[in-house]
Amino acid sequence: MLEKLSNGTSKSKLNWLRASVLGANDGIVSIAGLVVGVAGATTDKTAIAAAGLAGVIAGALSMAAGEYISVSTQRDAEKAFIAKEKQELADNPKEELQELADMYQKRGLSKETAKQVAVEFTKNDALSAHLEAEFGLDEQDLTNPWHAAYASAGSFVAGSIIPMLAILLPPAGYRVPITFIAVVIALGLTGYLSATISNVAPRRAVIRVTIGGFLAMAITYAIGVAFGVSVS
Repeated sequence: MLEKLSNGTSKSKLNWLRASVLGANDGIVSIAGLVVGVAGATTDKTAIAAAGLAGVIAGALSMAAGEYISVSTQRDAEKAFIAKEKQELADNPKEELQELADMYQKRGLSKETAKQVAVEFTKNDALSAHLEAEFGLDEQDLTNPWHAAYASAGSFVAGSIIPMLAILLPPAGYRVPITFIAVVIALGLTGYLSATISNVAPRRAVIRVTIGGFLAMAITYAIGVAFGVSVS
């Protein structure tokens, strides 16, 4: 659904914001798990940096490709809905008018008011009225796969900077604990932003994302330690 939000933000922009927040969250968790796992196996900063950089590049490309494919599929469906509605309006205008009135009536309007509203909207822009009522679509505000791809890839890279700096800048003995702390704080922020954008209670989202990220790092670190090697 792409109707305008009460604060003036379109649903397509909202989807772009969500893609950015989710991309950042994935960048934090994925790269944190990767570098912490490598740090559990070796103290070699070059090895940790190389693994992290490879993960950033692969993750950003994967996020971009996945978002592009997903949003392209959604956009194709939206275009199909629009084409279908245009054809139905051209073939059966009277039936479509009645269908629109029926939908407004189901939303709580009286039969007479629903018919009047349907007539007024049809005179102004029949296609827009039907797209909004039936599919929640705005023909001028369709989702853009390239925007989603750029947002996801860019935010993934931005999110990955946090665990990369946290693991590379401190002395070897402090790398892992500092990374854990930095990542938990960052995940709390992205969880809060995600909840705010989605208009849900932030507490549950923050707890869910921080616990999930913490467990991912703990597991990968344990695996790294189990298969670790000494590096002189």
